Amino acid sequence: MNTIPARAQLAARLRGHTAPLPVVTIGFDGFVDEMIRLVAERQSLESFTPVPSIAAFGELVSGAAGHSSLREIVVTAVHAGGCAVNMGDGLAALGVPVDAYATLGMPPHPAFAPITGRFRQAHSWGREPGRTLAYEFADGKLMFSSVTQLAELTAEKAGELLADGAYARSCREARLIALTDWTLYPHMTAVWRRLQEGVHRWLTHRPDFFIDLVDPSSRAPADIRAMLDVLPGFETAGPLTLGLNGNEANILARLLGLSICAESEPASTATLAEQLRTRLGISTVVIHHIKSAALAAADGSAALAGPFCPKPKKSTGAGDRFNAGYALGLLLRLSPAERLLCACGASGFFVRESRSASLPELADFLGHPAWPG
Repeated sequence: MNTIPARAQLAARLRGHTAPLPVVTIGFDGFVDEMIRLVAERQSLESFTPVPSIAAFGELVSGAAGHSSLREIVVTAVHAGGCAVNMGDGLAALGVPVDAYATLGMPPHPAFAPITGRFRQAHSWGREPGRTLAYEFADGKLMFSSVTQLAELTAEKAGELLADGAYARSCREARLIALTDWTLYPHMTAVWRRLQEGVHRWLTHRPDFFIDLVDPSSRAPADIRAMLDVLPGFETAGPLTLGLNGNEANILARLLGLSICAESEPASTATLAEQLRTRLGISTVVIHHIKSAALAAADGSAALAGPFCPKPKKSTGAGDRFNAGYALGLLLRLSPAERLLCACGASGFFVRESRSASLPELADFLGHPAWPG
């Protein structure tokens, strides 16, 4: 696919878009991420030498075996996270009205305020958000997540949360309904059934649905199969897109006896997307790698090389911004190839700038001639 003319045309279309964008309803994960440095030696109250690498940290841990050890940590930043929150941030930056239902805490943790303050609505569907301690080193990050509180979102609890009618109203007004992070919610398959039966089946305007699983490798094969069996149920209310990264797509491929895809062989990604779409009985499957993406949909297929960034300012959350860009393409009723361009453009901007793109910034990024393709 020669993306340069296509990108220029799409950039012009986005620059010319002035009408209000439709509403997106999104749920359900919210996380608070604490970025941490481990102190190797403190020189003063203001300065310290951090433990330089994961390997050095490993040596400290190994050396402590058999006796007690204490190390000081420094929390350098507290960030709002979670796929629903991050995708919502990407959508809000693009000018999309977002209604979010997520585990924000009761009361909501203050870390979410800068993002949820830009949403049309933000409802907490959890007593406590997920929590991640991210230990940062020169050669990578070690992330430790506390997620047992997410098990509180059961089908019965969802029924209680639905009683005020807010989620149903949001769904009736939404052009797109996004559901994120199946993996870390042990009861999410049952919650999806509850939503399908109690809310989605009554929708008459056929909104798009978008699902991001998050890496399911920690879940039992039987759990994954049960979840996959529920996916066609969304199609009765509107067309469903299943968004996957390459690793997630290959996990499903192995489970279903399909050939895995490889980023070095773009045709294999497009083939797997079509096979998954057919096998699962849904409208669209989109798969993204670091350097490329492909989709197979009822209205066509597409594949392209994305704007690879060898030294990203930030990579955590890039997939969520890919999803936000793809959702924008659905809201604007773009073609499959244009939807992929929006997705790759939104992700490419994010990893370079460490923030979500506005609609004019996405248009400028798409129109830049240096994008490989």
